Amino acid sequence: MKPWLRNIFEHFSPRHRLRVVQNDSLPDSIGPREVVVAQEDGEDWVAGIYCPCGCGERIELLLLQGVRPRWDASVDAQGRPTLHPSVWRKEGCRSHFWLRGGRVRWC
Repeated sequence: MKPWLRNIFEHFSPRHRLRVVQNDSLPDSIGPREVVVAQEDGEDWVAGIYCPCGCGERIELLLLQGVRPRWDASVDAQGRPTLHPSVWRKEGCRSHFWLRGGRVRWC
């Protein structure tokens, strides 16, 4: 799909939503347009999301302090998730995107 067409599609499609699970690992199933954060004792461990390009690959991002690479996950007042920094798949589909306010922004 052309990048400009993908951006239009993402603009009008439903936003990603956040689900927090109390565990040190992600559940087996993650819904489409869902970001799952595994949390234990109030500490975020890992975030999981399916690649928004449609390739079907599951992406797991470490959220723990002191590990590299690591990401931060936050949620706005409306419950929409944001991941920082961008997600760049070095293998497979090679997607590179930001998740801001529940929306995918392609790089």
